[in-house]
Amino acid sequence: MEALNAIDRDKILFLDIETAPQYAEYRFVPDQLKKMWDSKAKYLIKENDSPATVYKSAGIYAEFGKVISVTVGMFNKKSFRLKTFFGDDERGLLIEFADLLRSNFNTSKHFLCAHNGKEFDFPFLARRILINGIKLPRILDNAGKKPWEVRHLDTMELWKFGDYKNYTSLNLLAEIFGIPSPKDDMDGGMMYKVYWEDKAWDRIIKYNQKDVLTVAQVFLKFKGEELIKEEDIVIA
Repeated sequence: MEALNAIDRDKILFLDIETAPQYAEYRFVPDQLKKMWDSKAKYLIKENDSPATVYKSAGIYAEFGKVISVTVGMFNKKSFRLKTFFGDDERGLLIEFADLLRSNFNTSKHFLCAHNGKEFDFPFLARRILINGIKLPRILDNAGKKPWEVRHLDTMELWKFGDYKNYTSLNLLAEIFGIPSPKDDMDGGMMYKVYWEDKAWDRIIKYNQKDVLTVAQVFLKFKGEELIKEEDIVIA
């Protein structure tokens, strides 16, 4: 893969996803899937827990969760454009997202960039796209590719500089780089309540967009470039 300074930032699609359990409560999970969740939940259960009580964590697994929001950000000369695909209709929003990838980010010069994207966002999206019967866009399809042919950038991996011992949150990178925190209203652990109980789409979208903007800002720090100014942010 090219050095960061050789990558055209206009060819990068910055993204972040928000996910939630597929069902509002454990009791609504179909019986066969419930058995499989019970087996998975063994690794999550602590004292006084049960598969039902830990079901709120199901959203972190592509087999038991779903995508409720995808925000993408891209540079266009001086401006930074944000667009969010969201809603209860996961298949519909993933079709729109996949169409964007196929039409605008489908060459060997394009990249996807997310924080912890290689461990979470990219595989989660690919799995849910396939589960929903949608053709996998080229840029998400890693099958048969050499490592240097995979067009995925990960700000957490870039920060490691080869050190694989530690996880560094986006919030921590924002703090040390002097970037406004993306977690000033909520954090990922609140997503179950905000989505299933509150249906607060305005909070979900705002949170999702802040994460994408922060990923882009951190990436600019890695390149030694000026941060995006508030007046240059465009929300589609």
